[in-house]
This record gives sequence, structure tokens and C-alpha cells, in this order.
Amino acid sequence: MTEAPRSTILIVDDLQDTHEILEDILHSPHYRLIHAMGGPEALAYAVEHTPDLVLLDVMMPGMDGFEVCRRLRADPRTAEMPVIMITALDDREARLRGFEAGADDFVSKPVDRTELRARVRTITRLNRYRALMEERRRSIEQAQRTAQEVARAYDLTLAGWARALDLRDKETEGHSRRVTELTVRLARALRMPEDQIDHARRGALLHDIGKLGIPDRILLKPGPLTEDEWKIMRMHPVYAYEWLAPIEYLRPALDIPHYHHERWDGTGYPSGLAGETIPLAARIFAVVDVWDAMTNDRPYRAALPPAVVREHIRSQAGKHFDPRIVAVFLDL
Repeated sequence: MTEAPRSTILIVDDLQDTHEILEDILHSPHYRLIHAMGGPEALAYAVEHTPDLVLLDVMMPGMDGFEVCRRLRADPRTAEMPVIMITALDDREARLRGFEAGADDFVSKPVDRTELRARVRTITRLNRYRALMEERRRSIEQAQRTAQEVARAYDLTLAGWARALDLRDKETEGHSRRVTELTVRLARALRMPEDQIDHARRGALLHDIGKLGIPDRILLKPGPLTEDEWKIMRMHPVYAYEWLAPIEYLRPALDIPHYHHERWDGTGYPSGLAGETIPLAARIFAVVDVWDAMTNDRPYRAALPPAVVREHIRSQAGKHFDPRIVAVFLDL
């Protein structure tokens, strides 16, 4: 079992006798005691040793305990250090001055051994707990920053993959970026949770990544594909899933690459899913993909007017597309 770290206690008093008394009372393997003989030395030691507790005498020549406490609180490096003031003054005004200066507690002289030990034990425990919580908070923040950096690196990689695919097929250059932006807009309009939108965005970027497995003679063919060529072309969602599923980070984003060619009426591919058995992200993307394909030039036809494409999408509600998504899309 790991031993708890020792608490550092800074004792500040101008009298050697007081140091010896407090040393005797607090002598313990749980404490490391540091001694300062006056205010300036106390301030320097507080910065150097960052004690868990300051035991501070009030009546000292030159800089008294009230001033030392005020200066400790004014310095960001020492502002949070617990301070117990030790004083022979037993009047209300002195204690109020101490609290105004920033003291956490008071102990009267002559010091009661049992009382002092109890108060020191309580404060050092609380201070260790605060330090532990602060360290935990910093660790969580660091873990979150690291996760964000990893996610950003992944997303830059995904964007590079999408760009590589666009460069391979010059006729669809810019398609991945456009459909990704519109997929996010439509998903937000449908009130999809933001974390799911992040997955949909990645999936949209990678929707055609499986086409990297399709031979150029088929992918870049200027004319209609034969039935055998279509069989090969329809494998690209399967390739996307097989390639990306082993990557845990991307697994939640696979709905679009795997299922974006499914149809609401069950006549799509690769799995013949129908209705709401098709993942929502894929149903959203199906509408966006057709819109972008029909409103941009292709080797086999010029871009169609938006009004014509809108009417086509409307006519496919309940056939190719989810009717609810079509309604929201046409309102965008």
C-alpha cells in the first residue's frame, strides 16, 4: 500500500522557544516542518516550498502576522494556502483583523496541544483532498485535450482520403465536401443529437471510400455500365465497411458508407433494407447524395435545374426516400 505524502507545514514566529514548542507538538512522520523567523523569510519560504499549511504568529517585529497574511493572499502563488494564526491576543477585534487579512483559523497562546493537532490534521487533510481534486481536474482536462487532438488528426486524415477520391474521379471533384456540408445541415434540421451529427459528418466524407476498390475501367467508364460491371460497382459499400469496421474510432460513422444506397421501399443495396431499418444517417444522406448528383454536371449529362430535381425528390418520397426527411429537406 502506497503511503500518503507528508504535509508540509511552515511555522512562522520570531521566538525560537515557540518554534521548539510547535516542533514538539507536531513532530510526526506525517508532517514536514519548515521554520521561518519573521515575515520576509516566511513569504520567501511560502513561494519556495508551497506548504500545505502556514502556522503564523501575529505579534512579530517589523512585519506582523496580519501583513504577512495579506501578502500571502495577494500573491497568486500563495493565495490558496491555508493559514492558522497563533496569537496571545484574545480579543474580538484582533480576530476580525485576522479574518479580514485572510486567515482561515485562530489558535490562542498558550497553545493547547490536542486542539492544535486536531486543527492541523483537519486542515491538512482538506488541503490534500483539494490538491487531489485539482490534480484530477487537470488530468481530465488533459485527457479531453488529447482526445480532441486525436479526433482532429483523424478528421484531417478523413478529409485527405475524401480529397484523394475526388482527385481520382475529376468529374465528381468537390462532391464529398458539398454533400458533407448539406448532410450536417439536414441532420441539424431533423434535430439529430450533435454527437451523432459528428459521426454523420465523418460518414458523409467517406461515403464513397469503397470506390477505391473499383477498377478504373468501371469507375471512370464514360458510357453505361453492363450488368456485370454494375455488380462490381455495387460492391463499394461492402468494401467501405470491410476496410473501416476494424477502426474503432470510425465504427459509429459507417452507417452512411455502408447503407447510403439502400432505398425506403427495400429495393436498394447492398442489404435490401427498408423503411426505418435503414439507419437514420444513411436515410438523410440518400436525399443529399441524389440532390448533389443531379444538380451538378456528370460525363453523361449536364446539371439539371434545381426545380426539376426538387420535383424528382418529392416524387420519390416513400419509394427511394424517407418521406419525413424529404419534407424537411424541401423546406431547407
